Amino acid sequence: MKIMFSAGEASGDLHGARLAEGVRRLAPEAELFGFGGAQMEAAGVRLVADCAAYSVMGVWEVLLNLSRILSLLNLLTDAMKREKPDLLVLIDYPDFNWRLAKRAKALGVRVFSYIPPSAWAWRKGRAKNCAKLADEFVAIFPFELPVYEAAGANISFVGNPLVDTVKPLMTEEEARAFFGVPSGAYPVLLMPGSRKQEISLVFPTMLQGARRIKDEKPETVFYLPVAQGMDQARMERMAAEAGVEVVFTHEHTYDLMRIARFALATSGTVVMEAALLGLPCIVLYRLSPVSYFFGRLLVNVKYFSLPNILLDEMAQPELLQDEANPDRIFEEACRFWAEPGYRESVRKKLTAACEKLGPPGASERVARRIVDAASGRTA
Repeated sequence: MKIMFSAGEASGDLHGARLAEGVRRLAPEAELFGFGGAQMEAAGVRLVADCAAYSVMGVWEVLLNLSRILSLLNLLTDAMKREKPDLLVLIDYPDFNWRLAKRAKALGVRVFSYIPPSAWAWRKGRAKNCAKLADEFVAIFPFELPVYEAAGANISFVGNPLVDTVKPLMTEEEARAFFGVPSGAYPVLLMPGSRKQEISLVFPTMLQGARRIKDEKPETVFYLPVAQGMDQARMERMAAEAGVEVVFTHEHTYDLMRIARFALATSGTVVMEAALLGLPCIVLYRLSPVSYFFGRLLVNVKYFSLPNILLDEMAQPELLQDEANPDRIFEEACRFWAEPGYRESVRKKLTAACEKLGPPGASERVARRIVDAASGRTA
């Protein structure tokens, strides 16, 4: 059995690694290869290309990198022709992966989509196009199903892998000691995202908001968990220029999340991880002007952070584009220490959102479906 994976950024690399581990447990003889990162490689996936070199976001940024992306597409197509996999597993990274899916279809390779394009939010017509290319889809959120079902796709929701992976390892007392949180300190996390564009567009504003918070509440201590691919030296320079003292950390991030009071976070998977640990966020999102212009034309959603989407309500604050400014960040932050009961009310709503993610064991269930699909059996 030979299975090809394609995952184009840090979160996809993590999901791909979990799936690869599950596949190898179920089918130890399976040969795994494709496009991914260090975590997938460690899980036994032979890399044809490393996704760390190809993480871009936004319409304009993709156009600037178009020649490199086309070269990668040709490289992976050649690998498919040479290796003749039984199945191509697409993990998120939609604009690239579905071009690869077209090539797989032309070559007669079966396609399995894990974390399909967000057709529920924008470009709903994509669901019908994708349904023609993929033999099976597995979503990680229940709200993704209706638009694909209407398009005739073979899609299911079997749970969210974060339920298994987001687990603290220490008690709160141990975590405070490990991170050196002083007695009486008020720990707040800064989570600007891992992409270069996110750090450029969001982190300066986040730091300005942090400075306002520190001026108002001097006992605040800011921590920034450094994820794979983040340029710590650059962020340290930005923090110094903004006059904000930040403690950069590299391990036990989930333990750090559990003891923080709240976080300033770029919208993404990290916001859902925080929710699973009861950490409220002020969710920020900014795009380049060109990307935002096209986004407004194409996207039709009430909320953009995952817990709010799951609950279909503003469970925690979202600040988009111009709203993501130091004044609004400070205004929302003050509520966590100045408004009685506010933080606990947000935490209760986050718990309700997490209950919609399904039971533990999602990655193992998806791995079983991948093995079945590679063997010619479709759920």
